[in-house]
Amino acid sequence: IYTLSLHDALPIFPTTMAHNAMRVSPDAEVVTKQQALMVNIQAARGLQMVLKTNLGPRGTLKMLVGGAGQIKITKDGAVLLYEMQIQHPTACLVARTATAQDDITGDGTTSVVLLCGELLKQAARWVEEGLHPRVITAGYDLAKQHALEFLDGFKKQVEVADGKVDRETLVATARTSLYTKLQPELADLLVEATVDAVLCVRQKDEPIDLHMVEVMTMKHKQGTDSRFVRGIVTDHGARHPDMPTSMANCHVLTCNVSLEYEKSELASGFFYSNAGEREKMVESERKFTDDKVKQVIALKRQVCKEGETFLLINQKGIDPLSLDMLAKEGIMALRRCKRRNQERLTLACGGQAVNSFDDVVPADLGYCGKVSEVTLGDDKYCFVEETRNPTSCTILLKGANDHTIAQLKDAVRDGLRAVKNVIDDECVIPGAGAFEAACAVSLLKFKDTVEGKAKLGVQAFSDALLIIPKTLAENSGMDVADSVIKVQDAYIKNGNVAVGLDLITGETLSPEAEGIWDNYRVKRQFLHLSTVLATQLLLVDRSEEHTSELQSP
Repeated sequence: IYTLSLHDALPIFPTTMAHNAMRVSPDAEVVTKQQALMVNIQAARGLQMVLKTNLGPRGTLKMLVGGAGQIKITKDGAVLLYEMQIQHPTACLVARTATAQDDITGDGTTSVVLLCGELLKQAARWVEEGLHPRVITAGYDLAKQHALEFLDGFKKQVEVADGKVDRETLVATARTSLYTKLQPELADLLVEATVDAVLCVRQKDEPIDLHMVEVMTMKHKQGTDSRFVRGIVTDHGARHPDMPTSMANCHVLTCNVSLEYEKSELASGFFYSNAGEREKMVESERKFTDDKVKQVIALKRQVCKEGETFLLINQKGIDPLSLDMLAKEGIMALRRCKRRNQERLTLACGGQAVNSFDDVVPADLGYCGKVSEVTLGDDKYCFVEETRNPTSCTILLKGANDHTIAQLKDAVRDGLRAVKNVIDDECVIPGAGAFEAACAVSLLKFKDTVEGKAKLGVQAFSDALLIIPKTLAENSGMDVADSVIKVQDAYIKNGNVAVGLDLITGETLSPEAEGIWDNYRVKRQFLHLSTVLATQLLLVDRSEEHTSELQSP
């Protein structure tokens, strides 16, 4: 396990650079020309070295230690970059770009840092020999354009139409993503759950909204007890001891109606001259609430046949007297339900949320086959399951401690995004380093068609792309050069058929046969972001550190 303190940070400038810095004012430290370029390259490579060992399913973990002693162990590049305190401005820029990749596509954070650092490393070799950075960036732009065109020809189409979903490919893509974040045992358990969740919330001719997948956590048992729930799990239960804790064939009423005595918003007072008048006012106030409860009871008696039950889920409060009336009627009532749960309940169970009981009709009710309540210490959970045609669902994550639960949540988020990306793109890319190795071969052929010094930039881009298969081999304890040569030779001999690296044996494999798939948009975005950022950093010839804030344009 690699240990990295939250307070560790790259120096603002290397000592040798700071010693030679040219001071132009008391408020600024300036590094120019070759020195500025070398500072940027070293900063990007420093961040690359930190994240390099994370890549792939056999990558190592990082331990983040906070100032108060809190510990977080992860291999997710996005989590690391969000949590680490990075002081160097160039390293911060690379980190922000990588986290933008995660925000947009849900994966590829580590790959962006690796490729950006490697592009700068390859460019440094030519710059030291006197080649101008502008020439290299021109070659990088040509190489990026060719790589994106090659990517379009390298992808495999996936059937995602309703009723004809290629579930096998969706499962394989989710497995490829989750294997890089979790142990294989946990990853295999969550693969099916992520695919089921995305297909559950998918609606025809509408974009997939992953917010409709509720990720509920319970500090209970082990991570292997996590599961997919075709319904909703809420983190609160009934507040009356006589209410049922398990029901079947249940009608569900979701509402936002106050069933308790409420004080007026404005300052007000009641005045009476004798005890009788006071009793009448108390009865009047109570009657106002009781009438609404009686409307719910009347609706329950109207719709419930023999063997059917009734569940009331209210976003506002329910006072003890109202709870007692509902319990006597056999109604299970949840109060102060979260708004996000209310929205998902109607999507999962059907029906619609009501704001008044005056005009409620049976069509406003949802249905579920099973309702149960689970108590863990002081916490209560209500399971609303076996719903009909749900468009919202729950992934229930269990773990013995907060660390396990946090790791599962981060992995599930990436797995959901991976499945969603396949459906949106309608295609996948062969993984296991197959694309990078094949694209490097294609770029070397493309280099011969480029005129002038720009071909050196194309060659540098081709060499930089190999950082992905090289790192996969290195993290698996294999010979780097031998592994990359095997993959590229097999790709050429097989007639340009995708060939990847087996991280167990060190031999070549067919990603398509093994079911190793990456997302198309992740690869496309990582090529674009890494190249643009590396190009901009290469063209920086002056760096100033100001002690005061810069003026906004």
